[in-house]
Amino acid sequence: MIQRKGVSMEYITHSPEETEALGAKFALSLHPGDVVAFSGDLGAGKPAFTRGVLRGLGYTGRVTSPTFAIANEYHTDRADVAHFDLYRILDSEALFEIGFDEYLDGSKIVLIEWSENAADILPDSYKTVHIQYGTSENDRVVTIDEVKKQ
Repeated sequence: MIQRKGVSMEYITHSPEETEALGAKFALSLHPGDVVAFSGDLGAGKPAFTRGVLRGLGYTGRVTSPTFAIANEYHTDRADVAHFDLYRILDSEALFEIGFDEYLDGSKIVLIEWSENAADILPDSYKTVHIQYGTSENDRVVTIDEVKKQ
């Protein structure tokens, strides 16, 4: 059973830059050991939000979505970050083969795009970021929550 830990926060952004800025603001709440599970439609803005998170943590290099590599790692002054894109992962067994569970040791911030492909192996407590299309072309509705499995 999944229980929502707190009140969901919903935001509306009007451009990729605003989505990235929201990610940077959200980064201020993150610490090593946090896992952030992203969900949302293809092209909705998960990579823009992730770029913002990394910028908010102080990373100044290039940030790309690891669609084919499955994972990218980044070092920031605040924390090491592992960024996963599970779009091409069809079951959690494949994640164990690449050592996914080792990233959950509490030493890194773990960002997981397409987290629904690994829902059964997420930790007991994690944050969620759901991004969906808004009413206008560049609008996005971003819902942030905390989850505690029971």
